Amino acid sequence: MAPPRRKTLEATRRVDLPPRPGRQRQRVLIADDDRAVLTQIRSSLATADYDFVEAADGTQVLTAIRTHHPDLLIMDVEMPGMGGVEVCRIVKANQGTSGFGFVPVILMTARRTGGKVEGLELGADDYLVKPFDMLELSARVKSMLRLKALQDTLVDKNRELDRINHELEARRLELLTLSRTDGLTGLINRRHFDERLEHEFSRSLRYRSMLSCFMLDIDHFKKVNDTWGHPFGDLVIREVASVARRVLRDVDVLARYGGEELVALLPETTPDDAWRAAERVRLGVEAMRLTHRDEAAGQTVVRCTASIGVATFPSEALDSSAELVKAADQRLYLAKQAGRNRVQAG
Repeated sequence: MAPPRRKTLEATRRVDLPPRPGRQRQRVLIADDDRAVLTQIRSSLATADYDFVEAADGTQVLTAIRTHHPDLLIMDVEMPGMGGVEVCRIVKANQGTSGFGFVPVILMTARRTGGKVEGLELGADDYLVKPFDMLELSARVKSMLRLKALQDTLVDKNRELDRINHELEARRLELLTLSRTDGLTGLINRRHFDERLEHEFSRSLRYRSMLSCFMLDIDHFKKVNDTWGHPFGDLVIREVASVARRVLRDVDVLARYGGEELVALLPETTPDDAWRAAERVRLGVEAMRLTHRDEAAGQTVVRCTASIGVATFPSEALDSSAELVKAADQRLYLAKQAGRNRVQAG
């Protein structure tokens, strides 16, 4: 007479075999409350050189999955407390990369009817009816472990693809920024300014809001280059750009328009407020003190000034974005004619 089936809640056991040199062994979690079944399965699979983890109930199975990350779960349907079908449902519901990951499940049962369809519908990858042939079990285990290996390879490839895509996106954004940025000042360049101009002008038309523009030119810049050299002239442009950036708001659009000229768009800004913003920039440039260093002449403090023209839309004389910039440029010319170092508004 066969001995009665023993119910036990012993703690999760891990039975490790010595690792094979140069190869990482696959890990099999066996879950059954019958010690004889655990021993039988482990012994029949031992020649394949797997690592084994054992559990006696559903709670231990979930703990073992979190702790040991098995490559395969062989589990009895009927166990104390949480049964195999319920555990299978939990495992399959959490098989994403943020959960357990993909763990193939082979369910075992002593019942020849019922349970199989339910288990497979819940995501079990295979189903065995006790008593089963150990050679058949070995073949199915190898099949499931191949499936696991293929799935892990797919996950790794997807991660690598995601990494490459992120790098490509970062590179694309970097190149986009470079294509829109002036290398000397760090401001947006004229090409990108033209895009922003159309956007802001369309917005001003749609919402009937004011849009101001000012054009700035560094006074006597050719003399600066001729006297102190082009590298010092580049320094002057950078410092003037820095002054304007500090004075203007985050919503304002500041760009290097070309040579020693800067241009700015000031959304929702009245003519008076635009004049005051331009005047603050002019005063900031006037307050600059730059030092030119020369081995022969020593150090020389250089002062600079700027002229600025301001225009605001809507205005009867302006009917396009190009007309707005043209009006600011014309008033810049008037500021130059009036003696420079001043802000000229309409």
